Amino acid sequence: MKRIGRRTDKISKIGKIGKMSSALAAALFVILAMVYPARSTAQATGSASIHGHVTNPAGMALNKGEVRLSTDRSADAKDRKYPYKFPIDQNGDYKGTGIAPGNYVVFVFQDDKSLDYNESVVFANGDDKVVNFDMSRADYLAKMSPEDRKAVEEYKKKNAEIVAANSKVQNLNAMLTQARADNKAGNYDAAIKAMQDATAAKPDEGILWITMGDAQLGSADTAAKAAKTAGTSPTDPAIAQKYTDAAASYKKGVELNAASKKPSPEAAAAGYNQLGQAYAKMGNAKDSADAYEMAAKAMPANASMYYFNEAATLYNAGKLPEAEAAADKAIAADPKKAEAYYIKGQSLIPQATVDPKTQKIVAPPGCVEAYQQYLELAPDGPHAGDVKGILEGIGAQVKSSYKAPKK
Repeated sequence: MKRIGRRTDKISKIGKIGKMSSALAAALFVILAMVYPARSTAQATGSASIHGHVTNPAGMALNKGEVRLSTDRSADAKDRKYPYKFPIDQNGDYKGTGIAPGNYVVFVFQDDKSLDYNESVVFANGDDKVVNFDMSRADYLAKMSPEDRKAVEEYKKKNAEIVAANSKVQNLNAMLTQARADNKAGNYDAAIKAMQDATAAKPDEGILWITMGDAQLGSADTAAKAAKTAGTSPTDPAIAQKYTDAAASYKKGVELNAASKKPSPEAAAAGYNQLGQAYAKMGNAKDSADAYEMAAKAMPANASMYYFNEAATLYNAGKLPEAEAAADKAIAADPKKAEAYYIKGQSLIPQATVDPKTQKIVAPPGCVEAYQQYLELAPDGPHAGDVKGILEGIGAQVKSSYKAPKK
């Protein structure tokens, strides 16, 4: 570099003479350009790159900050120039290009504070240097104050607890996802086993118990169906116990959900709805209806479905006045729910009387209208033929302009 500088001085002196011919001046420039062509070109166009990973004193990725390069070794830190600055991403990685060849000090900065450095990184043209920083190394920690080292240890302990908790949650979520898939596929025993393990690991999580209930209810339904096919009693004690176990799991699930910091309305509604089914299949119509009422309160947007489930359960149990009342609730929540009108009509028709004078059948108030509205909403529904036969049998019109009550 010094030799090139002296040549520049000579050229400037030659220029000052002013009496040299233009041809001779041009020749001198050509000669000088030929002396050190490679060295001159490398200094002007050379380029290198850098990349690496930064680990903080706790052994984790430093997720913010920047890496800075400088050749200014003599200046105070506050006056030092950094021609290159490259950001550190959330994974603790950084990279940079366009670095002129040379010997640099590479620093790690965070919030304008220098945390670590590598005092000599030499770049040649075309180099791609890997420069990592591990601030959890022994010599780095040894230079920290006792207070800072204590803070690092506390942070590491707390972080280890968080990592362990997150790992546990991830594992439980995987088990939950698999159990739901098994329930959908009818693999109830596998789902029960998975949820037994999950509830043992985290017994205070309501959704795990609700999913357990789904598996137990599915297993009970499968056993009851098999018993019916085989001609044996579906009320076998072993089958009854399956329904009892399902109801217990649902009940525990909704109770834990309600006691949690952020109760889930969806989980509550699903749990109570399923609890209603379990009670119904156990022959407990009263508790079944109560469970459906709770589901409707938890998720008013789906109230029509839950009230209809209640009406169907009560109707099947022979509790007709209660079934009619539940059907009215389902209709009020959704005036277009055809099946609710059918349940209402079926709940009322047994109250029909015969007029002693005309000997005609007289349906109770609201019965004919319920049947007619069912036909208007579901003219090709599964009960349409039966409803038409009932209406014709009592001498009522098959169709009407009956309007459902508003919500």
